[in-house]
Amino acid sequence: MKEHTTYKIGGPAKYFFVAKTENDLMSAIKASKNLRLPTFIFGGGSNLLVSDKGFKGLVVKIKADNLELKGEKIYAPAGVMLGSLARFAAQNGFSGFEWAGGIPGTVGGAVFGHAQAFGEKISDWVESVETLDLKTLKIEKLTKSQCKFSLKNSIFKENKNLVIVSVLFSPQRGNKEKLEQKLLELVNYRNSRHPMSFPSAGSVFINPEKQIKNKKLLEKFPELVEFNKKGAIHAGYLIEKAGLKGKKIGSAQISEQHANFIINLGNAKAKDVAGLVKLAQKKVKKLFGISLKTEIRFIGF
Repeated sequence: MKEHTTYKIGGPAKYFFVAKTENDLMSAIKASKNLRLPTFIFGGGSNLLVSDKGFKGLVVKIKADNLELKGEKIYAPAGVMLGSLARFAAQNGFSGFEWAGGIPGTVGGAVFGHAQAFGEKISDWVESVETLDLKTLKIEKLTKSQCKFSLKNSIFKENKNLVIVSVLFSPQRGNKEKLEQKLLELVNYRNSRHPMSFPSAGSVFINPEKQIKNKKLLEKFPELVEFNKKGAIHAGYLIEKAGLKGKKIGSAQISEQHANFIINLGNAKAKDVAGLVKLAQKKVKKLFGISLKTEIRFIGF
């Protein structure tokens, strides 16, 4: 699986299948049900940490590139890369997706984890989501409200039987040249602020929507006052102040550039990354009294 994740970490899947169409996906699910195989479905391989032991079942990778304009709406299969959606929207004069430029995940993964950046969210423009129910094998359409979007969460995280097949977006119009310029600027910003030279899964932890009221902590870390005003604290800040920036276990390291990234220096194992995750949670909890929740998913553990 290391060949199929942005971490470049993970042991073998017993069975592996690439689904390029809805029929491919349906066929794979039917086969897995008949064979009673554990099944894991994914897209771009970001936000994943796969066990060194791999996955003892069927892994299905959803892959697609056929974005479509439907009047003033954009139809996007779940397997389309998020960056491709951002470029497609900008080139056709639709705004709202520039923040997604440079993110290595898929549309399905972004909706699943309710991706967001620079104050914007994938749900801002979702009209409906087409899903496959793994229990009934029926295709259903959910409205935006039925998706139950919240902080880095959705109904798809809660209900493991729902697989995202496609998404219909209703974006707003914008100036094509300005949109393409903004997209380029945000991609460059991300490349300059994030550790792009090493494999990673992106941000490891969700920025906690907490307020620090402890006076001693506010005196020691005055930046917390501003975070309190915003209603959320950067997880990377908490990890850095806990003294873990640059910390290594094996060939995994908490990035010296951005402490909410754990990078693979070359030969990192899943257990190395998992060790740093637990260490960061322990240290931040002890210092700030905050329990960090992971944004990445752990597969095969």
